[in-house]
Amino acid sequence: MKLNIVPARLGAQWVKEGVLTFFRQPIALTGLFLMFLAIVSLISLLPWIGGLVGLIFVPAATLGLMAAAQEANAGKFPRPLTLFSAFRVSKHKSQQMLLLGLLYMVGFLLLLGLSALVDSGSFAKVYLVGGTLTKETVMQVDFQRAMWIALVLYIPFSSLFWHASALVHWHGISIAKSLFFSCVACFSNWRAFVVYAASWMSVFALMAVLLGLVSSSTEDAEWVSELLLPFLLVLGSMFFTSAFFSFRDSFSTDPILA
Repeated sequence: MKLNIVPARLGAQWVKEGVLTFFRQPIALTGLFLMFLAIVSLISLLPWIGGLVGLIFVPAATLGLMAAAQEANAGKFPRPLTLFSAFRVSKHKSQQMLLLGLLYMVGFLLLLGLSALVDSGSFAKVYLVGGTLTKETVMQVDFQRAMWIALVLYIPFSSLFWHASALVHWHGISIAKSLFFSCVACFSNWRAFVVYAASWMSVFALMAVLLGLVSSSTEDAEWVSELLLPFLLVLGSMFFTSAFFSFRDSFSTDPILA
């Protein structure tokens, strides 16, 4: 396995390939993304620890959605069990993926803990246990500072895990090395990832503008608001589909579907 340094324009290509691959199997990929959200939501219902346990599943689910994207790109139909690919290979890899999930949970808690230093934990509480998010709360300066601190810290944090689950699953790399190589790959190809992020922001902004135009051109805007959730599901599915291509191009050895 060798790290590839890719040109910045490839970031937009990842988005394009993700969108095109999604339309090869739109129902399957949307269904798998919806399954992921449903599982995390159900886990989050557990008293006290639900929000934390849900975080543990994130790396494994990310791998499952990437595996589904790989299958769709190869012309195959991703089945529901594809979402659980991380736990279907061997006991050792299942344990590695769970440990990776635990590290993700711990790291995320540390990230929220740092943000809590400026607002006494208001933002962290809303994120972990939910509750009513009022306009007054959002407008508080400390709450906004905590939100921005969490967002800024999440960028280097996410780089550690962006490729990690795929490296563990497809290449059998240890957790420590997978986190290291994932971080190095993201920062070595930062130009491509900036273009990638900007491209997705443009897609989401375009979708918001289109919905706004449709809403303003009709007297009954209620049905337009009902389209918001389906559109977000589709865009979320496309985003996770495109993540596979960022992994594929960042390393010279093609992953082997297990």
